[in-house]
Amino acid sequence: MSPKPRAKRLSETNRAIVSLQIDNVPVEALAGDTLLTAILLSTGQTGRDAFNQTRQAGFCLMGACQSCWVWSAAGQRFRACDTPVQQGLQIYTDGERLGW
Repeated sequence: MSPKPRAKRLSETNRAIVSLQIDNVPVEALAGDTLLTAILLSTGQTGRDAFNQTRQAGFCLMGACQSCWVWSAAGQRFRACDTPVQQGLQIYTDGERLGW
């Protein structure tokens, strides 16, 4: 069962739509969003914390806490909080499970 998002967009809804995939699920974000914004609006979780293996949703929102790491289909690792969405990007929230 996939988690329900806890975030909801309240403003700035007139930006261009960007289509991407998160864990093989099609997601629509808006131009200028970060990957973390897209994740929080769609699933609510970024993956597992590297230290205690609990499910995470991003913590500091500025690249310091290490709780929002995600992986591209090619295995590149990104911090979701400071990476902008891109058209067609495929992101995985549990890259370690996939062998990266």
